[in-house]
Amino acid sequence: MLNQIGFNIPFLTGNEFRNIKIACDSIHLSGDGSFTKKCHDLLENNINGRKALLTHSCTGALEISALLLEIKRGDEIIMPSYTFVSTANAFVLRGGVPVFIDIRPDTLNIEEKQIEKAITPKTKAIVVVHYAGVSCEMDSILQIAKRHNLFVIEDAAQAILASYKGKPLGSMGDFGCMSFHETKNIHCGEGGALLINNAKYIESADIIREKGTNRSKFFRGEVDKYRWVDIGSSYLPGELTAAFLAAQLEHAEEITQKRLDVWNKYHKIFQDLEKTEKVRRPIIPKECEHNGHIYYLLINKKYNRDRVLHKMNELGVNAVFHYQPLHSSPAGKKYGKHSSHLTVTDDISERIIRLPMWIGFDQHERVSEALIKSLN
Repeated sequence: MLNQIGFNIPFLTGNEFRNIKIACDSIHLSGDGSFTKKCHDLLENNINGRKALLTHSCTGALEISALLLEIKRGDEIIMPSYTFVSTANAFVLRGGVPVFIDIRPDTLNIEEKQIEKAITPKTKAIVVVHYAGVSCEMDSILQIAKRHNLFVIEDAAQAILASYKGKPLGSMGDFGCMSFHETKNIHCGEGGALLINNAKYIESADIIREKGTNRSKFFRGEVDKYRWVDIGSSYLPGELTAAFLAAQLEHAEEITQKRLDVWNKYHKIFQDLEKTEKVRRPIIPKECEHNGHIYYLLINKKYNRDRVLHKMNELGVNAVFHYQPLHSSPAGKKYGKHSSHLTVTDDISERIIRLPMWIGFDQHERVSEALIKSLN
């Protein structure tokens, strides 16, 4: 029986438990303690965001974005169908209507050339998703948003320390939403952050994140007591989570480089297989600097992807598929809409294979051999 190669192993820097003990000794275990502030500072310095706020998840960050934009019933939000369900859910919860459009065949990101066709008088915002830490075509998207007076939210769940023309992902839209789930490069088990790049919304975001109160102002000594001043919810992570995350963020550049080393080795190994046209490797546009978050392959249409995955699993390699398109899902049909055929989305979702990847991974050859056998 072959030892199974797992898909993901969360990386630890070695300082997480030290930080957690410090937090426990401080007797401040709820949110917004010293480690939360440290995470905010590290994020704002690394990503050039105007203001960073930790949340319990990227889902929470997206929900705060929807609340800040006062999304109401019938408002339309343009987004790719090829994304995680939270991208849509955050806006559907406020009564918004996701308008799904297709993705580009090269980067698997939103097809910017289709955005303007999807804009109506009801359109309120564009949500872009930087798939696998590779940037969307942000110059074009921001120009479209400016032309039509629309907001831009960056779902940068996979994109920490990736950039577009030298600009950090998450720092260009009105809001950037990040994930620190255990499957991400930088993680704390479950966690996220909202990056507020539009100064107009900083104070409101603070209130929404604190259950609709001005509690943060109270702790800063700006008001004599805190009150309920707006709608909101509890989006703060606890201080133990922030302590864990701080240990990761302090080593973010080192972690990213190690991920890139694993990614680059995969990319080199599959160069010859790509020449046979059995697979296609990821494409990284020259203006994009990615972060090695995912290594995927698109298998030729003549192969059945699910059979390939099953064979690879039998050979001890836990490779996996990815998103099922939202536009054709039961909830996508109920709450969203799309005006054209999403042919690239449908095609990619049936051909993509994500390969095992974590820091210290060194079994590229075994993965390659298993894939080649599964394609024969």
